[in-house]
Amino acid sequence: MANVNIKFNGKDFLLSCDDGQEEHLEELSIHLNQKFNNLKDNLGNIGENKLLLISSIKIMDEYFETKKKIDQKKDELESLSNKFRELKNLIYEYKEKKELEIEQLSKDQDTFKKEIEKNKEDYEKIIEEAADKIESFVHKAISDRQIQ
Repeated sequence: MANVNIKFNGKDFLLSCDDGQEEHLEELSIHLNQKFNNLKDNLGNIGENKLLLISSIKIMDEYFETKKKIDQKKDELESLSNKFRELKNLIYEYKEKKELEIEQLSKDQDTFKKEIEKNKEDYEKIIEEAADKIESFVHKAISDRQIQ
């Protein structure tokens, strides 16, 4: 335990605190002494006990206002975190949906490619058959002419 000499309302006090907390204790006592002296200047000398009580109430009021603001910020942060999680889930759902669409489009593309290849083969066969029939017709016409 460490000891710290504190000056409050013009009087010296020896206070104990955990090792390493001396500077923090001094800062707190300076803050309290300033509040006390400000009240004393504003209200006059209404008695040390009453000034200490009012100082304590003002400090507690600051504490509760700060705590209320922190709680509001925590709620806002929680709300933002929930919205972020919701957005993240929507993004993953969208990504999965798009991956399925891409997979389906790829299958459709393969199907169309096969259909095109089959149609190309069928077209070539039709052309070949037509060419054969035309050639046969031409040969027959030539043969018929030669016979006449």
